[in-house]
Amino acid sequence: MKYLSLIAALTLVSCQGILEKEPLGILDQGSFFQTADDAVQATNAAYEPLLISSGNNNFYWAFAELTSDEAVVGGDGSRPGLTELDFFTFTPRTEEFNDFWKLNYQGITQCNTVIERVPAISMDANLQKRVIGEATFLRAYYYFQLTQVFGDVPLLIKITPPDELKAPATAKTAVYAQIIADCNQAASVLPVQYAANDAGRATKGAALALAAKTELYQKNWNQVLDYVGQIKALNTYALMADYQDNFRENTQNNSESVWEIQHTNLELGVGNALNQWWCSKKLTGGYGFAEVTQAYFDSFEPGDPRQKFTIASNNEPYFGVTYKNSFSSTKHSPRKYLQIDSTATQKADGDINYTAIRYAEVLLWEAEALAELGRVSEAQSPLEVVRARARLQAANPATALPPVTLTDQTAMLEAIRHERSVELGFEMHRFFDLVRWGIAPVVLPDFETGKHEVFPLPQTELDLNPALKQNPNY
Repeated sequence: MKYLSLIAALTLVSCQGILEKEPLGILDQGSFFQTADDAVQATNAAYEPLLISSGNNNFYWAFAELTSDEAVVGGDGSRPGLTELDFFTFTPRTEEFNDFWKLNYQGITQCNTVIERVPAISMDANLQKRVIGEATFLRAYYYFQLTQVFGDVPLLIKITPPDELKAPATAKTAVYAQIIADCNQAASVLPVQYAANDAGRATKGAALALAAKTELYQKNWNQVLDYVGQIKALNTYALMADYQDNFRENTQNNSESVWEIQHTNLELGVGNALNQWWCSKKLTGGYGFAEVTQAYFDSFEPGDPRQKFTIASNNEPYFGVTYKNSFSSTKHSPRKYLQIDSTATQKADGDINYTAIRYAEVLLWEAEALAELGRVSEAQSPLEVVRARARLQAANPATALPPVTLTDQTAMLEAIRHERSVELGFEMHRFFDLVRWGIAPVVLPDFETGKHEVFPLPQTELDLNPALKQNPNY
């Protein structure tokens, strides 16, 4: 499934832009939203802000990685906001926050438009339910990302006239409730799978998984287990035998993929920009904006093959060349989402998708929820499934990654947290994990309790909307 752009009149803008012009649904209800094709195209447009592309300037990855203990900024200083994120010196005027706010509200506005306008179209009922379900899920996903980054944010669930947009932020708990409601609604109408030409559209499993993740963030452990049970009951997902198949251009949308952002075979400007942003500066076109810390490299257990699958180090093959210590100030660089130039559309338009939720993560949610509930012995099983896949790819499976048989709750939770780090490294989870676990102040030396749990609201939005209040201590 390709994320198709619509005609200029249908191009949406942020909350900021909405405050400056009439909303799309009012302007175009007479000329658009007439046919089933209109409904599908409008829904396709709701996917576009997901893209981690140079055209979108989507720096969600920087919020998750550069602020964490996995990476330092590297690069050439051309993106000062990235340096600010690394050193926790960011402010409400840091450009990346404004870009991210606009991008997500652009997606939300498009979703609201689909949800409100498509029901009036005379079209196949099942297709109609599906596209509305897709938009409902996408709205939930955009709001989940916004709450991760900013905490309380304005909750807009309908096409809203400009004079009604200057409203205060909604409490995160209420936003979470809307996310859960949207996920449940979407799961009730979305298919479990699609035909190949529609790969990448939101599925029932994706909706259930986002609901599970939202409950995880609220520490509603029983609800997490309930959603994980529903995901397993679909009999759709399984770990790939080869861990690296989750990050190769020819093995995407596989059995481990629960929610995958499509970057393959798209027009220029909307491919995966991590292929350029993360690639070492020593390679033509690489920016080297994320370099792997020695501490993260050292955190892998002896013999864990995921270390080499995730991190490039001295004298190892590196996308057509041999990696050298000089390729990074830390002597290590990320591997995920990078590819040899001959297989990419161009350096800034990588063809490797970003899988936002893998089935391995679902299993680790299950393990975490079980351990948090004191069901420590039961937590061993899903944790072992994840470790066993990695063990089988080790040079010496007989000794690598022994099964975790801990019975102490605290020790088991620590083991699960470690497993998340090494299994999901550089997949844009780490900083948010450290915050939700309450250990960010311990792990991150520049982290200030009572401030850095969320990022500042963009100053541009505060200037446009006096009802918004800045997050504490910014």
